[in-house]
Amino acid sequence: MAARAMWKGQLKIGTTKVPVKLYSAIQDRTVRFNILDDRHKMRVKQHMIDPDSGEEVPTEEIRKGYEIEPGRFVILTAEDLEALQPPPSRDIEIEEFVDQDKISQQWFERPYYLGPDDGDKEYFALAEALSNQEKEGIAHWVMRNKYYAGVLRSIDDYLYLFTLRDAKEVISANDLAKPTGAAPTQKELAMAKQLIEMLRGDFNAADYKDEYRERVEKFIEQKARGRAPRLQAVKTKRRTDALGSALEKSIAALKKGKRAA
Repeated sequence: MAARAMWKGQLKIGTTKVPVKLYSAIQDRTVRFNILDDRHKMRVKQHMIDPDSGEEVPTEEIRKGYEIEPGRFVILTAEDLEALQPPPSRDIEIEEFVDQDKISQQWFERPYYLGPDDGDKEYFALAEALSNQEKEGIAHWVMRNKYYAGVLRSIDDYLYLFTLRDAKEVISANDLAKPTGAAPTQKELAMAKQLIEMLRGDFNAADYKDEYRERVEKFIEQKARGRAPRLQAVKTKRRTDALGSALEKSIAALKKGKRAA
């Protein structure tokens, strides 16, 4: 199935404008269930209930409120929320360029493909220039009534746009508790290095799957055919406290596996 653009806009860099199309670079494959009535096997609806009276609250009487302290709310109307929305725009504004890979991965939230929309020459010229100079652009744009900040990157001659998290959502490593206990010995460091070398390989995305989702989908498929599949419990791994002992066992197991192969 050919990818379908979810949004159109233009990259704005100074006075230069490059028409682009936005495509999602990921697809949600979460297994979702319907809530059914056990007796009739029909979907059930959720209703807003007053916890004191037990009566249903009509839709026209429901309000959105933000709790600023226990039991005290600021009420926001639909008009309030609409007035707070940013003005609509089709511009993805690039405000500055920074060195490539200077932004920590924890800032990245969602990836998008940016494809050309008529302006192919300008598009590929920008992608090549970003790649050659090893730079990436800091972008700001409005899409579907929401403000976004992101990073524009060139990967394999195409442009990618990654949304960035808000600064208040990112936890700095400086806020973490400092490590306690004795530092690793030279022997432990050598064994850790040996373990890494023994497991050296190439990344293959096809090898990494959501095993839980696949188990659930297979179980549903078999049950739909009238079978009663039997599931084996997933084994949990034992915890080992001694770093040196754990490394030695891992190395020994890897050597044994290689000999068997």
